[in-house]
Amino acid sequence: MDDRRRRVIPHYASVHICSSEPLRRYNQDCSVIAPFSLPLPMYLTDAVFFTLLFSVMYYLLHRWRDKISTSTPLHVVNYSEIAAIVAFVASVIYLLRFYGIGLVQSDPDGIGNDSWERRDESPERSIDRTTALSPVRRNIPMRSVRVAAYPAQIITASLPEEDEVVIESVVSGRIPSYSLESKFADCTRAASNHKDALERVTAKSLQGLPLDAFDYESTLGQCCEMPIGYVQIPVGIAGPMLLDGNEFSVPMATTEGCLVASTNRGFKAIYLSGGATSVLLKDGMTRAPVVRFGTAKRASDLKFFLEEPLNFETLASVFNKSSRFGRLQRIQCAIAGKNLYIRFTCSTGDAMGMNMISKGVQNVLDYLQVDFPDMDVIGISGNYCSDKKPAAVNWIEGRGKSVVCEAIISDEVVKKVLKTTVASLVELNMLKNLTGSAIAGALGGFNAHASNIVSAVYLATGQDPAQNIESSHCITMMEAVNDGKDLHVSVTMPSIEVGTVGGGAQLASQSACLNLLGVKGANKELAGSNARQLAKIVASSVLAGELSLMSAIAAGQLVKSHMKYNRSSKDVSTMAKTA
Repeated sequence: MDDRRRRVIPHYASVHICSSEPLRRYNQDCSVIAPFSLPLPMYLTDAVFFTLLFSVMYYLLHRWRDKISTSTPLHVVNYSEIAAIVAFVASVIYLLRFYGIGLVQSDPDGIGNDSWERRDESPERSIDRTTALSPVRRNIPMRSVRVAAYPAQIITASLPEEDEVVIESVVSGRIPSYSLESKFADCTRAASNHKDALERVTAKSLQGLPLDAFDYESTLGQCCEMPIGYVQIPVGIAGPMLLDGNEFSVPMATTEGCLVASTNRGFKAIYLSGGATSVLLKDGMTRAPVVRFGTAKRASDLKFFLEEPLNFETLASVFNKSSRFGRLQRIQCAIAGKNLYIRFTCSTGDAMGMNMISKGVQNVLDYLQVDFPDMDVIGISGNYCSDKKPAAVNWIEGRGKSVVCEAIISDEVVKKVLKTTVASLVELNMLKNLTGSAIAGALGGFNAHASNIVSAVYLATGQDPAQNIESSHCITMMEAVNDGKDLHVSVTMPSIEVGTVGGGAQLASQSACLNLLGVKGANKELAGSNARQLAKIVASSVLAGELSLMSAIAAGQLVKSHMKYNRSSKDVSTMAKTA
């Protein structure tokens, strides 16, 4: 056994070591300093000292009572009483440490005067011991360390002195948390300090939220500010999907059981029936600023000017200067009193394009300000776009990519794979997706669960999940064909908003999923074709999901399938311990 000195962790930290491997102390550059282990389990030492304290107190009280009754001086003690007094003092000191009282601690850090033995005792390699062990520490390979109880300030692991100073400054409010990335020029280190500071401020543990093994540099300035970790979402694969003669395996990130399995069954039915075909109807992102004039007459003057075909070429040239790929397609105006809403539509290449079109719109507004100096620009977005909100304008006019996808499913496949009949599917679609949605006053929601599939594919491929709202606008149609033997099924989706460059699409995991689909990055041969292909894949996935769910409902299998795939009876905690 290693004869190096061991460090006893103060009991007020209540740290429980759940790994069979010895934990190790690390210095600032993450090299190993010394292993340590506890001499005895904490619950055993607690029991020993509490028992000892009450035992010696009971013994001493009885001895002092006997001395008083026999008129014996109290200061006259024998060896057994001396041992009892020493045990009493030792127990009191232990309990003071247990409750975190620093009266018996000699070091200024308040951790205790016990120490770790180091291989290198030089000042530049000494380790800051201002705090105790934490469940999360970057670059430290711990299996599982659970903090069960916290003092007034969250317990963290040993930190480099500079990090400790910065965290204390963030906690005290002397420096803003958002400035850490620029201070360190190390996004991973900044994320770690964000997390430590948050734990101390809230006195809440963030155990379970992973920090390591993520490229925080890739999020800087475009994905997420002040990161403290990342959330893990499992990614499943459905397919192959036969779309327009090509096969695709579709990644779906979801925490809902049965969703991937159901979509996979729809893909199988479509594949066995010869595949699906798709058509791109429109491709144009929108942005609609709101401007105000002194009178409605002046607002209408600008409306007529913008809608005049002879002026479009000039406005387009001004707009197009903002980007190599952004090309103005049309301008649509709506007026409300003296307020004018101007809906610009433009192509955006392989990017989703919100930033691109916003820059182009700003160029046009600056140009119009010369001829309309009384124009007051209220906002670059006036909700006539309309972004991340259910809106009839997107359902009617479209936004992003407008796609229709269809397939003919043979009667044999409907019976053997989908376990239902063509007549049952047609009737259910009419009463549920069309009539039922109409009674509910649905806005673009004439479908079974298009949003389910759109969300899963969006999360896997790095799309903006908030744009699931308008991207899930869908009407599902089912009709018996070929003398009622086969089923024609289609989905029409007027506003699928996707991109294969920028934003979350450039993160490593999402980029891998795009690569699986063959649409990663920008298409160098034909700008915008990757994003358009991704929109078709989304529509075909929705088609498969609609077909499978509707079949499960028609066959009365919905509840049964969810009980099978979405109601696990496995003891996850037991599995984790044995893993």
